Amino acid sequence: MGVSSHASMFASSAATADGRRNLIGLDRVELAAELASLGLPAFRARQIWHWLYHRGATTFDVMTTLAKPVREQLAEHFKIDRPEVSRDLKSSDGTAKWLLRMADGQQFETVHIPEEDRGTLCVSSQVGCTLTCRFCHTGTQRLVRNLETSEIIGQVMHARDQLGEWPAPKEGRMLTNIVMMGMGEPLYNYDNVAKALRIMMDGEGIGISKRRITLSTSGVVPMMRRCGEELNVNLAVSLHAVTDELRDRIVPLNRKYPIAELLDACRNYPGVNNARRITFEYVMLKGVNDSLADARELVRLLDGIPAKINLIPFNPWPGAPFERSTDAAIRAFGDHVNNAGYASPVRTPRGEDIMAACGQLKSDSVKQRAVDRLTEEAAARAAVALAVAEKEASLSLQADLL
Repeated sequence: MGVSSHASMFASSAATADGRRNLIGLDRVELAAELASLGLPAFRARQIWHWLYHRGATTFDVMTTLAKPVREQLAEHFKIDRPEVSRDLKSSDGTAKWLLRMADGQQFETVHIPEEDRGTLCVSSQVGCTLTCRFCHTGTQRLVRNLETSEIIGQVMHARDQLGEWPAPKEGRMLTNIVMMGMGEPLYNYDNVAKALRIMMDGEGIGISKRRITLSTSGVVPMMRRCGEELNVNLAVSLHAVTDELRDRIVPLNRKYPIAELLDACRNYPGVNNARRITFEYVMLKGVNDSLADARELVRLLDGIPAKINLIPFNPWPGAPFERSTDAAIRAFGDHVNNAGYASPVRTPRGEDIMAACGQLKSDSVKQRAVDRLTEEAAARAAVALAVAEKEASLSLQADLL
C-alpha cells in the first residue's frame, strides 16, 4: 500500500449526525466557501475564524460582532464540535492526560506537560497505530482510523479550554509548544495533520510558531521532504537502534525504509542546519541498544547531520518486553555522544503514574482478546531475546577477531 493511499484509507465525514457541518477543522478557503453558499460576504469568514481560533468560541451566541440573524443562520447550518472528555487524569508532577471521545465513540489520548517557563502538548494523529514498535504501548493497539483535522486541532483547543488561555496571553502561556508525538504515525495521516498544523500556525488564530512545533516520525521516508517543504516544522526521528538487524525487530517500519535511507532523508530535510537540528529519539532499552559500542556507532551514523539526540529512559507498561537501562548505562552512553559533539539530553519521564509518559499512550477504543495480547507479548519477548543473542554473538565475534 502506498503512502498516499494509506493516508486516505479512512474517509472523514464532513457533516455531523444532524446534517450540520462542523466548522472546526475547515481551513480559511473552505470556511469562506461554506459561508458563501449561504450568501454571506467574505469578511464574515475572517470574523468567524477569529472567534473560533483566537477566542475559542464554542457557540455562535457569543459571536457578538455578528448580527443576531446571522448567528441564527449559522446555528441552523453549522456546529462547533470538539472531542468530549472521557477521562481526565492529573499526575503528581503536574502532567495532565485526557482521554478524548469522538462522535463515533472512538477514543484517543493527549497529554499536556507543564514546565516553569512553557508547556508542551503531545498531540495524537491516529486512533491506535499501524507500526507496532515493540517498545511502544500504542503499538499494541491496532490502527482503528486516522484522526480528522477537527479532532487533531480539537486537542489544542481542549487544552486551551482547560488552561484558560482564550484568547492566548502574550506572555506566561502554559501552552507554548506542540509535539506530534502522541498516538499514531503523523506522516501516515499527512493531509489531516498538515491542515491542522496550518490552522495552529495561523497568526490570526491559535498562533503557534512553526519553530515551536515538532513532528515526530518513525521514518516514513517518502513523506519527509514534503513535510519539510510544505510545513517547515521541526523534525524528530524515532531511531532507537544503530543496526538494521535490531531496528527491523523493534521498529518494523525499518524493513521498508532501512537506516541508510532514513538518514539520507534526514540529511536532505529542507531547512536543516546547525541552528535548526533534527532531533533523534533513542529509547534506552536495557541490554538491547545501550552499550558504548552502540553509542560509538550512533556517532558514526550521524556524521554530517546537524542533530541532537534525545535519550529516553524506557517507560514500562503492563506486559512490556523490555526493561529500562540503568542510570549508569544511560549516563555513559550520553557522555560518549555528548563528547562527540552532539547534545544528548536525557528526557525526564513525566506522568508515569498516570501512564502518560513517552510510549505509554493507549486508548480503550479497541479491546483485543486476551489470547491475542498474550500471543503478541510472547512474540515481542522472543524477538527481543533473539536480538540480544545476536548482539552478544556479534560482540563475541568481534572480540575473537581482535
